[in-house]
Amino acid sequence: MGEQHRGTGIPPEFARRPLRTITARQAAAIYPHPRQQLSRLADRGLLHRPADGYYVVVPQEHVGSVWLPELEAVAAGIGAAIYGPDQAMLMGVSAARALGVIPRALAVGVVAVPKQRAPIRLRDRDATIRFVTRDTDRLDAETIGTELGRAVVTTPEQTVLDLAHRPTLGDTEIEVPTAIRALYRRCDPQRLAELAADQRLGTALDRATALATQS
Repeated sequence: MGEQHRGTGIPPEFARRPLRTITARQAAAIYPHPRQQLSRLADRGLLHRPADGYYVVVPQEHVGSVWLPELEAVAAGIGAAIYGPDQAMLMGVSAARALGVIPRALAVGVVAVPKQRAPIRLRDRDATIRFVTRDTDRLDAETIGTELGRAVVTTPEQTVLDLAHRPTLGDTEIEVPTAIRALYRRCDPQRLAELAADQRLGTALDRATALATQS
């Protein structure tokens, strides 16, 4: 893939970035005038610009076509570009969608990060990425595949607790009960209890259990 992108004008370093996402500042290590070069590559359809200052390498099979990456992959990529791939993870409704229990596309991407940051409004769709300050080292997470590469996502257990604790986060409250029920069936009860105790989310666990077991 590196050789293919070199032939089309994409530096191979770009395609090796986590989730194929790079910022204009990071591109300065390669280009003396990064914004001009990035804009040129975007105009040629080799880069996709989801938000001002952020670029995604278009997969080879989508070059020359109309392509819009999924919001969750974009949110994970931008989070990884800012904080590093191990310190930004999809959580809440974004984790639920990435884990396959929310079928419809959402308008908010929710990313857990170690430091506060203002939301980012996307320019390629009517959507926003919201960053939630968490102790990411204590969150239970796993990696899953996306169209942009491997993304860090909270586990079903962590996601159930987060959804029950803050059901309105992400402005998708109507989807939360169904997501909790679906994910609860995947959970290891012991791990769920351990996380709830460690993160002081006992009330969230009670709420999720009641919701998942109600007739």
